[in-house]
Amino acid sequence: MTSDVVVRAIDRGDVRAAAQLVHDGSLSPDAEHPERTDAYWSAVLETRRRSGEVLVASRGDEVVGVCQLIVFPHFQHTGGWCAELESVHVRSDLRGRGVGTMLLAKAEELARERGCYRVQLTSRNVRHDAHRFYVQNGFELTSQGFKKLLVGGDLA
Repeated sequence: MTSDVVVRAIDRGDVRAAAQLVHDGSLSPDAEHPERTDAYWSAVLETRRRSGEVLVASRGDEVVGVCQLIVFPHFQHTGGWCAELESVHVRSDLRGRGVGTMLLAKAEELARERGCYRVQLTSRNVRHDAHRFYVQNGFELTSQGFKKLLVGGDLA
C-alpha cells in the first residue's frame, strides 16, 4: 500500500484536505474548521519560520495523512534543539498500512537534519491504538502529559 504514498512538505493546495483529516481524527472536532484554510496556512508558515514543517502523506492527488513537526531550542540539554510532533493523523480507512510510519520517519529525518537531540509527542490517554503505534515506531512512554485550557472549547 505504501508504495504509492509520498511524504512531503504540505502545499497551499493541500491545506483543506489536511485540515479535514485533523477534524475527522480529532477528539474535539468542533475546534476544527477546515474551510478556514488561511488560518491553517498561517500556522504552516509560522511553523516553517521556526525551522519546523507540516508534512502530508499523499497518494496521487489525495492527502491521506498529516503531521506537524515543531522545532524549538530547549532550556535543557544545554539549550539543545528539540522536536515536537503534533497533529499526527492518518485517514481512518488507511491506518495500519504504513502511512503513519512513513510520516514519523520523515519527521524524524527532518528533526535530525535540524540538529534535534530528541523528538517527542503527546497522545491523549484514550488513544490506546495510537500508543501501541508509537511504541512500535520506537517511542518510549516516559512522561505523563498535562494540559490546561486557556480559551473556550475542548482540550485538543
